Amino acid sequence: MIEFLEGFPPNVIALVAKGRVTKSDYDHVLTPKVADVIGRGGKVRCYYELDQQFSGFDAGAVLEDFKLGVSHLFSWERVAVVTDVEWIRMTVAVFRFLIPGEIRIFGIAEAAAARTWIVAS
Repeated sequence: MIEFLEGFPPNVIALVAKGRVTKSDYDHVLTPKVADVIGRGGKVRCYYELDQQFSGFDAGAVLEDFKLGVSHLFSWERVAVVTDVEWIRMTVAVFRFLIPGEIRIFGIAEAAAARTWIVAS
């Protein structure tokens, strides 16, 4: 499940993933939000937290994540991935070169620093 976090500027999509993230989460929650922010113009920043309740992505969600990133390839300014899940950290580190924007990986204990970084000018 994906839940949005409040209190961020309009160009920041801030969310937390809990439990299992599905294709439906992308289709009905995340993709429309990204389209809305991009439609307003400018670059998008994304704060993506995968908390202790996160249990993984289904195959459809993985494909949608890839499609979302690639279809808006030059719209991403910054992405903060906040997680202690090691395979997520490794995957982001390996594939970060595919996204032209700046990507940083933070541990859950560094969530406050990630939130500060994602909104900083």
